[in-house]
Amino acid sequence: MTNEETNIEKMVLTRLMHLNAIIIGLITGVIVGGGIFFVTIFLVLKGGMNVGVHLILLDNFFPGYTVTVPGSFLGFLYGFLAGFGLGYVVGILYNWFAGLRDLRARKHAK
Repeated sequence: MTNEETNIEKMVLTRLMHLNAIIIGLITGVIVGGGIFFVTIFLVLKGGMNVGVHLILLDNFFPGYTVTVPGSFLGFLYGFLAGFGLGYVVGILYNWFAGLRDLRARKHAK
């Protein structure tokens, strides 16, 4: 293998190491929002005397959220936004640490 091929491989691996923070945020947002939505709908359909006693505590963090069908849509929105924010921050931090690792590897290679 020549030196040029090694440099190209290193460049490709460096680009593959980085995550797209927006995509990670979208995926995390859909999972968290969808989870809140489906759990709320399940509890509404299940019915009972005290529906979602513990899930209603999300109202402390998500104003207006209730364990009802309209509340499930609001819960999806809140969950999506919270999940997106969390996933985006994780993606940004991962890329930052990967960049530091890459810089360190380049310094040692010289």
